[in-house]
Amino acid sequence: MAYVSMGEAHRRITEYLNRFCDAVSYQDSSMLCRLLSFSSNSPSLLSLADALNVFQDTSSLINHTPKFSEYGEIIDHLFRSLQSYRVGNLVEAYLAFEKFANSFVQEFRNWESAWALEALYVVCYEVRILAEKADKELTSNGKSPEKLKAAGSLLMKVFGVLAGKGPKRVGALYVTCQLFKTYFKLGTVNLRRSVLRSIEIGSIVDFEEFPRRDKVLCKFSESLASSFVFNENFPAADTKLSYALQHCNPKRERNIRMILKYLIPVKLSIGIIPKDELLQTYNLPEYMNVVPALRKGDLRLLRHALQEHEDRYVSMLTSYCTYLHLNISFFTHFIKCFSYIIHKLSDPARAHQLKPEVIAKALRWLEIDMDLDEVECIMTILIYKNLVKGYLAHKSKVVFLSKQDPFPKLNGKPVGS
Repeated sequence: MAYVSMGEAHRRITEYLNRFCDAVSYQDSSMLCRLLSFSSNSPSLLSLADALNVFQDTSSLINHTPKFSEYGEIIDHLFRSLQSYRVGNLVEAYLAFEKFANSFVQEFRNWESAWALEALYVVCYEVRILAEKADKELTSNGKSPEKLKAAGSLLMKVFGVLAGKGPKRVGALYVTCQLFKTYFKLGTVNLRRSVLRSIEIGSIVDFEEFPRRDKVLCKFSESLASSFVFNENFPAADTKLSYALQHCNPKRERNIRMILKYLIPVKLSIGIIPKDELLQTYNLPEYMNVVPALRKGDLRLLRHALQEHEDRYVSMLTSYCTYLHLNISFFTHFIKCFSYIIHKLSDPARAHQLKPEVIAKALRWLEIDMDLDEVECIMTILIYKNLVKGYLAHKSKVVFLSKQDPFPKLNGKPVGS
């Protein structure tokens, strides 16, 4: 940190205070957003933080200037947070920012128009990001992480402010998305239902009237937080992710890639294989070999493709579910190609009867070592998911497949069509 004289510190602080008050007076939301974006690490905010650590008597400066004193409580908490943030005390930074956020929300509630909605979005975003950083600090010090949970409570308060009538209600969906991210991080995604129910039952506003950015993020977040990860309701996930893809800004390639990362395995689950051009355009190497392997029925290539990108699939919970589902796709394909079709050729009369030991032998040909209990477990899962029609006779060690349509056809709409 470069040396800052007392006079220079006073100038920087006064300049910030003037800009803050002018932004509120002239309802300049874009200016206010820049003044509150801690995580951007903008040079102006960092230089202000350096000035605050030199000029310690900001309270007197604020209280003795009528223009500044009106927002004294809000700014005081904001300054304390920025000071702590600059020196790396993230827990104190969060605590002070939480107090600032509460004061800001109260002021926002009193403003009749929605001019500061974008600034409120910044406050909500910063609360969540600061809370995550504070929890990391607590964890590293052997303490219980609790700030993100507190941030979730604050975001629910903001949601309550926006969920009423009037022009501010369109901001409810953005806060909902921040809540989704918070709940997902905490592992409490079941809490999302109460928020969605408030939007649906309360008829805050027709969903299509929300900003496109928020609609896309909501559908994407909801698909990961509910249908895709925990319930494996793939048709619902397909609907939500497809909506997000169709409405995503075509210039936001990173966002499109993120949606496709989860939409592709969902599509695979309903029998739709994406085009090679789609994988190349959006740089999705984790599916480059999976797709041609499924298209050609090359089980050895499919197995190697899954192993090659295993680390990528299990890097987070949702990707781990992707990995598990692709493995299920692999075993469905395997049972159909090797165990059923080949068995049908050798013994047509008993083609519908498969022995787990035969399946295990075929797996060993693919260099997959699996005992009979594991094979039975896999078959039970495939039958439960209706990917294979039949039943397992455990005592006789035989899988009886349906004589009519043992492998139900999957229907869907091509990705990127």
